[in-house]
Amino acid sequence: MKLGQRQTKIALILAAAALIFAVYSYWPGWRMQDFGMQNRETNGAAKPAATAQAVVTKVIDGDTVVVSGGEHVRLLGIDADEPDYPCYKAAKTRLEELVLGKTVTLEADNENTDQYGRLLRHIFLDGKNINGQLVSEGLAIARFYPENQKYKAEIVAAEAGAMRDKTGCKWQVK
Repeated sequence: MKLGQRQTKIALILAAAALIFAVYSYWPGWRMQDFGMQNRETNGAAKPAATAQAVVTKVIDGDTVVVSGGEHVRLLGIDADEPDYPCYKAAKTRLEELVLGKTVTLEADNENTDQYGRLLRHIFLDGKNINGQLVSEGLAIARFYPENQKYKAEIVAAEAGAMRDKTGCKWQVK
């Protein structure tokens, strides 16, 4: 039985689709992004790079910095006072002492940016978690959202210690 011209075209299309699927499935270098598709595991958003190095060029406040390249970075897992609140100046000054002009490691969690377009990252300097350090010094509080839970136990424990010891402007007896 001979196949008609239409059936031959359909058979060739199906064979090509099967070949592409097979190559994609078994060739480790190929991913969905190579074909302009997004990873479903991140709901269409590109998953942030795990870590990157950058120089902190400016400190905005106790939980936001600007790094080389001009990107604004919001420190994950913490919340520091805004202007006109008691710990604003102390938190900003301490963050400047710790990281301003230094090369830091920026580590991502699950979300890449916040609603203001700032990168969401944990900041490390010489292997030390700066986000947790600000909390342990009583200059910021622990604040986590369901999407970003990395280092939660460490930062919450730092907060408990600062509260217990009445450390920093957040927990000093007034």
